[in-house]
Amino acid sequence: MSVRQRVDYWLELMGMRGKGLALLGGLALAGWVASGIYKVQPDEQGVVLRLGKWVDTTQAGLHYHLPWPFESVVLPKVTQINQLKLANLYDGAAADSADPREKQMLTGDENIVEADCAVFWRIKDAGQFLFKVSHPETSLRIAAESALREVISRTPIQAAMSNRRQQVADEARLLLQDRLDEAQSGILVTQVQLQRVDPPAAVIDAFNDVQRARADQERARNEAQAYSNDILPKARGDAARILQEAQAYKSQVVNLAEGEARRFDSVYGSYAQAKDVTAWRLYLDSMDEALKKASKVVVDASGKNGGSVLPLLQLQDKGKNVKEGR
Repeated sequence: MSVRQRVDYWLELMGMRGKGLALLGGLALAGWVASGIYKVQPDEQGVVLRLGKWVDTTQAGLHYHLPWPFESVVLPKVTQINQLKLANLYDGAAADSADPREKQMLTGDENIVEADCAVFWRIKDAGQFLFKVSHPETSLRIAAESALREVISRTPIQAAMSNRRQQVADEARLLLQDRLDEAQSGILVTQVQLQRVDPPAAVIDAFNDVQRARADQERARNEAQAYSNDILPKARGDAARILQEAQAYKSQVVNLAEGEARRFDSVYGSYAQAKDVTAWRLYLDSMDEALKKASKVVVDASGKNGGSVLPLLQLQDKGKNVKEGR
């Protein structure tokens, strides 16, 4: 029994004899229309092509497009993270076969370094990625190396090799993303990672000697600064102390002079009121001060110059006279 006969048999059982071709056509048409239903997974984007031309990009979920051959759908993965290692600009070249000179870059202080870099990226817009840029991965490689060279050219070699490595990587990522967006590449750069930044192997020994010399220079400068920081405060302290002592001596001398002047004025006032008494008192005070400093005193025993004066023993010689039995 042929297929036509079987269909007619079943249609006759269902009471639909004579409508087989129409039913088959309707089923075929329904199937053809239903073939335009498609589902986009969460990790995909749907790129709708109308007669081979990109017309729309759809996100996750159920969608519909005109059935084949009018429209078709491509479902690329857009959450997968891809890695690109910068080595050689030429398409198809292996990373290990790259010419080392292609890794050499000029730094901001006119030194040469060799930089290895890894770029992590994913598809941001599947339509742009597939149709806006020819060979997107090759374009990404060229743009990444250009961005890295530009950032390195603004950075001193020592900073690029040490404390500013992450900053260089971040600046390169931002610059690369701007250029990719400008070109409508549909690529999102998630990370740029500097793997190695070193001088060329031919000059690395000389470079290390220069760095050691700079380290010695910096150490000597720090030691000199430390000595300066130690000696200058001491010198300033000594200068302040000497100045304070001078000010104190000045105040002392001035105060003594002013006191002597006031005492002289007082004596002069007394002298003006009673000249004889004051003169005699001054004479006695002067003699008292002079005799305090004398070890021996000679007294005229004849009484002509002072018969009323009582001779006194020398107190200094008292102990000696006692020992001699005098």
